[in-house]
Amino acid sequence: MFTLINLELETEINSLISRIPASDPSEIAAGFQTILENIHSRVPAKKRISYGRYSIAKELGLYLHPLLVQAGIDVPEFSRQLFGDPDNEQFVRSLAVQLNTIHADRIGNPSLVFPMLEKAAADDNWIVRECSAGFVRKLIKPYRDQMNKWYLKMVRSEDPLKRRFACESLRPVADNGWFKNSPEFAFGIIENLYHEGEAYPRTSIGNSLSDWMRIDRDRALAIVRRLADNGDKNSYWIAYRACRNLVKKEPLLVMDILKTDEYKYKDRRFFRSDYNGEKP
Repeated sequence: MFTLINLELETEINSLISRIPASDPSEIAAGFQTILENIHSRVPAKKRISYGRYSIAKELGLYLHPLLVQAGIDVPEFSRQLFGDPDNEQFVRSLAVQLNTIHADRIGNPSLVFPMLEKAAADDNWIVRECSAGFVRKLIKPYRDQMNKWYLKMVRSEDPLKRRFACESLRPVADNGWFKNSPEFAFGIIENLYHEGEAYPRTSIGNSLSDWMRIDRDRALAIVRRLADNGDKNSYWIAYRACRNLVKKEPLLVMDILKTDEYKYKDRRFFRSDYNGEKP
């Protein structure tokens, strides 16, 4: 059984935390980078696909937070120091977002982490954006009203990275499993992006609807039909993207919805003529 923190790392972490008040922040950041790398090197090869650096940063944050609090460290300020230096390794900066998100949850104030999340959403580094989109999910269910208002602000932002962050963090993945019984939360937000003109967030919207096909097929199909029919080229693109997995099982249905005789995704092409006009 793989254990995230062994005795050697526990000693190293405690030593590093004890040095935080008197040390240069860059030295502490370097120390956490070493710890992250040590943990990753110990992950069995077979587990690295499902348990990569994102998972390590996520779990390490949960492990570190109570130790930092116990040591009297101001977690929000410490997190801002780690995150704010662009020279810090990107998973260290992502760890800072996780620590601040955990702290916001523990004190019952999600707005505490909103400024950092907005900076992370628009960060130049893809790793920081992706990790932060995952870490924020822990706040959605317990703080629905506050999160809804914040998400509506994000999807109306002029920054396409922020719009993409909102959609990506609202995909119906395992951490958002409660969406199955409350789909209106996610759909009420992402519906603001159904005419998205920028490719980066638009792709995320299509991918999200593709995910929903497996969870709430009827709702997702109804949305895709509407987007395909409304005459807007961006909406049609989203509908087309949303069918990228469905087309493998029901190509004729997809081509009927999209009113096309051909569907192409990556290196695969589906032609209506190949099915002799027969409905699946």
